[in-house]
Amino acid sequence: MAGVTEFNDSKESLITKIRKRDGRIVNFEQSKISNAIYKALLATGKPDYPLAERLAARIVQRINQGYSVDSVEKEKQSRGVPSVEDVQDMVESVLIEEGLSETAKAYILYRHERRKIRDEKMKILNKRTLDEVDKAFDINSLRVLAARYLLRDGNNEIIEGPKQMFERVATLVALADLMHDQQVFSSAGGYTQDIREAEKYYTKIDDFDLKLKIGEYYLNKYHFEALIRHYIHLASQGQAKVGFKELLRLIAEGRLATYEQRIKEYYNLMVSRDFLPNTPTLMNAGARLGQLSACFVLDMPDDMYKIMKSSTDAAMIFKSGGGVGINYSDLRPEGDIVASTSGVASGPTSFMRIIDTITDVVKQGGKRRGANMGILESWHPDIEKFVTAKTKPGVFENFNVSVGIWEDFWQALVNRDGNHKYTLRNPRTHEPIKQIDAQQLLDLIAFSAWKSAEPGIIFFDNINKYNPCMSAKGGPLRATNPCGEQSLYPYESCNLGSINLANFVKRKADGMYEFDWQRYEQAIRLSTRFLDNVIDMNKYPVPEIDANTKATRRIGLGIMGIADLLFLLRVPYNSKDGYEFMNKLAEAISYYSMEESVAIAKARGPFPLFKQTDYVKGRIPVAGYYELPKETHAYDWDSLIEKIKKHGIRNSWTSTIAPTGTLSMIADTSNGVEPVFALVFEKRVTVGRFFYTDKVFENVLKENGLYSDEILTKIANNYGSVRGLPEIPEQIQKVFVTAIDIHWTDHVMAQGVWQKWIGNAIAKTINMPGDATAEDVKCSYLLSHEIGLKGVTVYRDGSRHEQVLHITGKNTGEKSFAVKPSRYIVDYVRANIKEPYVLQQMERIFKDAKVEEAQQEEEQPKHVQQMVQDVPERERKVIIPPPVPMESNEDEICPSCKGKLVVTEGCNICIECGFSGCGAS
Repeated sequence: MAGVTEFNDSKESLITKIRKRDGRIVNFEQSKISNAIYKALLATGKPDYPLAERLAARIVQRINQGYSVDSVEKEKQSRGVPSVEDVQDMVESVLIEEGLSETAKAYILYRHERRKIRDEKMKILNKRTLDEVDKAFDINSLRVLAARYLLRDGNNEIIEGPKQMFERVATLVALADLMHDQQVFSSAGGYTQDIREAEKYYTKIDDFDLKLKIGEYYLNKYHFEALIRHYIHLASQGQAKVGFKELLRLIAEGRLATYEQRIKEYYNLMVSRDFLPNTPTLMNAGARLGQLSACFVLDMPDDMYKIMKSSTDAAMIFKSGGGVGINYSDLRPEGDIVASTSGVASGPTSFMRIIDTITDVVKQGGKRRGANMGILESWHPDIEKFVTAKTKPGVFENFNVSVGIWEDFWQALVNRDGNHKYTLRNPRTHEPIKQIDAQQLLDLIAFSAWKSAEPGIIFFDNINKYNPCMSAKGGPLRATNPCGEQSLYPYESCNLGSINLANFVKRKADGMYEFDWQRYEQAIRLSTRFLDNVIDMNKYPVPEIDANTKATRRIGLGIMGIADLLFLLRVPYNSKDGYEFMNKLAEAISYYSMEESVAIAKARGPFPLFKQTDYVKGRIPVAGYYELPKETHAYDWDSLIEKIKKHGIRNSWTSTIAPTGTLSMIADTSNGVEPVFALVFEKRVTVGRFFYTDKVFENVLKENGLYSDEILTKIANNYGSVRGLPEIPEQIQKVFVTAIDIHWTDHVMAQGVWQKWIGNAIAKTINMPGDATAEDVKCSYLLSHEIGLKGVTVYRDGSRHEQVLHITGKNTGEKSFAVKPSRYIVDYVRANIKEPYVLQQMERIFKDAKVEEAQQEEEQPKHVQQMVQDVPERERKVIIPPPVPMESNEDEICPSCKGKLVVTEGCNICIECGFSGCGAS
């Protein structure tokens, strides 16, 4: 092949361009030929990339030989340029000449399949041609975008493609950077501008539709409206250095055109799928609604006028595309006196029904129902009724419900004296109502969750342990968004976004992958600026939310794709290496996002409440800084804290891991911090059935010559797992684990590893098999609290009255493997859990799971043995209510496409169209 290389060097200029199917002339890339041939070789059991490169070089040589000087001259006139079809025909010929008939056949089938895919994409997007972004996204991603995100006209026809969607989002977000240009903005303030002059332009937004531009990007009327809105905010703070007309002149004259580059940066960040913002931002940025946040919290005081005000505000939030969390604990209990009417109160659950009904009536942005979190704290007299409210089908279907727990309940629960009495109090008078047994209440919560997957538990003591804003906000955090990962003060909102970890790998010379830490840092920093800008460009549904959100400027940067990343790196999820790697990823995202937030604060100022918070004392909302040994920290947190004290920080919190069901479908990666739901599952459609296979796993099967319909069927019938299948090599079984392969204790451990470094909380489901007991559920709460989680949602397979999507094939039998806790979690519990009651309960779990039993007894530390022995025998028993027959109900179907729903990250997610019960996805 030396001759080929020499020939290519001498004739390299002959092939510089290629004609695409839509007629565009683009740069020729030989690597695309190599990749296409490699896929054909891979499909026929010949994963030989060097061979693919040699064949590609031969094809290039042959094309060059077919082009004379005359044809080069024609190329300059856009004639004589080889087309994509010409090159593909040449590939077929060369493969056949080389005796690779099977590979040629695979390549021909590949071309046919690609043609079908192109046709399907054009049908989905209502287009005659595809642009580069359309081609880069797979069919499932485009279906999700078309169903929920792309703008439509009055006839419900799609009027933009993914490229145009990302451009309108990037343009809006970059306007915040433009508005903080030194020609326009002063952090110190002191300027007076005529705000009324700017307000008059609200009546002219139609006139300015597509009249101004930043470089090559035109501002539509909703961009222009947001520009007015943010200018008025800055002017009201005395920070606008120029009048509004002067700002328009600067834009029109191109004196701010350099921000075109920032638009491109945000655009590329999203198009590459390195990062995606939460659903409302993709839907509404640069569009009519203009509401960009996923998470909201409202209060519910014991006052009828304020209750109705909150209900109205909830409706406005649903209409704008958000979800709502409400703590109902301030409402007087059922049967309490109502002095104004001489009647009796109906209790918190009756007022939940108001919000539940509103949710049914108002669709989010006209596209889906809203989502709610209903919270009642453990001390409320109606707590037992609340706990069991959702054990029957059809009750509060628009709500996730959670019990809020504080330190006093925990102390009653683990009291070493055996006195577990816990006082319930009237929220109106604060007087004691009665005492209950804390352990029996936890048993009831555990049983209800075992039966119906609800309620969840929110640990308010852990949430507020490092809360730097308690003094500034006048008290602790007491509510979260619908999926529980984002705690907020009343009338506060948060915009979220997720970095796709699976994108940050680079292939080494030996064909294996390594993580690109430098690109990860760059993405964290740019995504932090993106989310901070969203706060400024947002159109909030009610004025109080606008004011409270800007007072704290909280953002929630998180991740998705951890399962696929670990697959690529060949690291088992539930292993020491897996946990240590996740720990480093988590520390990085909080450190770099906070450091970048300090950099933004230097230029634009810290969040307004900064000086009233504990940040000025050097406190930060990151547990890992305090709870993990400094020698294990990967970054210099002390220096960062000094920077915060000196310069302030732009955002009160920066990190959250949200559910990413829909975003993960767009990004074509795994959900959030979850392991994959199944490696293979069967999908039945009207024309037949086919298997959905995790893309990384599929490639590994092909590379090892294992890919076949027979093996896919076996995996699907094994609950989507490869565990226990003799056809699958042990190393592949070890790496490619699913949610069902992982013991619930390791699910808790994984969430705990991330929680040490994430400022807010984490949306994750603690998966349990169908034969898990209520005692397992209870112990998951005990372990979660001690590990430091801020909330926990347990899902036992089959526990919901609505049956979720089956991951199994038709002839599924018993799974052929047992799930055990990892050695890592066993060692961690024994070394770190000091509370005797919790430790004793966990030892029972380990014993029942038969975790390397003989080795356990030998290695069990003496302090563990003693602590278990010190727990009275009666405390070792768990009170479990008798089982209640489940009421039958039809399968839960997606309200958008009528597909089946999957439970993941605490939410119902449709894998067909991307519908999610949570607003962040």
